[in-house]
Amino acid sequence: MDPRRILVIATRNQGKTAEIRDILRDFPVEIKNLDDFGPIPEIEEDGETFDDNAYKKASFTARVLGFPALADDSGLVVAALDGRPGIHSARYGGAGITDRERCEKLLAELEGAANRKAAFECVISIAVPSGPALTYEGRCEGEIARSPDGVNGFGYDPVFYYPPMGKTFARLTREEKNRVSHRGKALMEVREEFDKILKWIDIHMPAPERVGCRADTSSTR
Repeated sequence: MDPRRILVIATRNQGKTAEIRDILRDFPVEIKNLDDFGPIPEIEEDGETFDDNAYKKASFTARVLGFPALADDSGLVVAALDGRPGIHSARYGGAGITDRERCEKLLAELEGAANRKAAFECVISIAVPSGPALTYEGRCEGEIARSPDGVNGFGYDPVFYYPPMGKTFARLTREEKNRVSHRGKALMEVREEFDKILKWIDIHMPAPERVGCRADTSSTR
């Protein structure tokens, strides 16, 4: 396949990869993620914003693998915690703990808090190996539930209550979540512009080189 028609999702998260594959399923592009390749260096997410980290992950992955890459940086912003965990959402509570343990830590920090307002925020960056990138954003307002509820999704989905649907994200089907989530909204913008994105990739990615054998017509003496 033309390398311009492969899009690498800069993650090993199977749930996130499945969401993106579902949204882009009608386009002539093969979706891969980092598990489809050999070991590559870890990307240090040391940016100060979601935008910084999304671009860093997409650009690094594109340069290392030689394919267009999509990365998102997203997180949970909790009003009563002054915006925490924010850009540290995936590492909240330290390395090596489970999603369930992160949810439990969050609920413990909010014990007794009257203000449960929170929002998921997402920035998506699509980069090519030479450096240029496109950026898309999404946000979903909700509340932190008093206890986990549901088994679908991943991350903070069991404790993120979405009032318009009367459920936590972990009780939504993938289709329902994709319609309303922060990542779903950003990806729908990507989907709406994906024909243009593919043309943009064509412009910024070099065409595959054809390597053939050519007869040597020079004479030897």
